[in-house]
Amino acid sequence: MTTDPDRARDLRRRRMHERQAGIFGLLLAGLAVAGIGSAAVFTGAVDLPFLARDFSTATPTPGVGSVVPCPPAGALPVAVGEVAVNVYNGSNASGLASSTGTLLTERGFAVVTVANATLRLGDAARLSFGASGVAAAYTLAAHLDDPVMVLDERQDATVDLIVGERFNDLRPVEEVVLDPAQELVGAVGCRPVEEVVPAPAPSVATSSEPGAEDVPADEEPVEGEVVVEGE
Repeated sequence: MTTDPDRARDLRRRRMHERQAGIFGLLLAGLAVAGIGSAAVFTGAVDLPFLARDFSTATPTPGVGSVVPCPPAGALPVAVGEVAVNVYNGSNASGLASSTGTLLTERGFAVVTVANATLRLGDAARLSFGASGVAAAYTLAAHLDDPVMVLDERQDATVDLIVGERFNDLRPVEEVVLDPAQELVGAVGCRPVEEVVPAPAPSVATSSEPGAEDVPADEEPVEGEVVVEGE
């Protein structure tokens, strides 16, 4: 037969278990409510007075240099003789800027500078230009295979061409689709130039070509990024 002390001890143990079960139940219910409330706030279904609505709905701003500008409305291709081009070697291939500059000169472009870039470019080719050189850049781009195009803060109409590790050659002349009487067609996804945030004006090496020895041998190619000093 169970003694009174044993019965009292069983009752205390039962009450303790009941209290523990009640506390755990409240904690689980609180966590569930907090989770549902957090999800509602995160998705915008519920507004809290101390949270600004823009915090959860703001659209990220495209990065500097990440958007390609469209040609100005009605812009025609620029006569190649009026396109001033600076050619820079962003690869480890010695003399690549020199040979590319020679080919551009033979096609009538006004090659101003031939030099080495200070770092390596993993892409095939990159064009950097200012707002006044957009049409000139598109004209030059027609002679290249899918170059990366970046608007920068320069004030003149010059265009920098950086030839990189994947660069092979200019597009064959017969494949250059550029009608001087037809408006330039913008790249896919391009935006009006006034909506594009320009990259800083470039600063490049001044060493003359040929000379892959001026390119740091311990640098890995930079994919899709600026490879000139100051960017």
